[in-house]
Amino acid sequence: MTKKIGLGIGLGALLALTACNTVHGAGKDLESAGNAVSDASGTSKKK
Repeated sequence: MTKKIGLGIGLGALLALTACNTVHGAGKDLESAGNAVSDASGTSKKK
């Protein structure tokens, strides 16, 4: 019983960390797409 609980917690943590990494990557992709649109329109983003 204790092994099953530990396994469930471990798998839950692994899935949570994987999801965070995926969302972070998607954010970078959207940022680069926005920069490409800004460059194409002739405007620049303030940093």
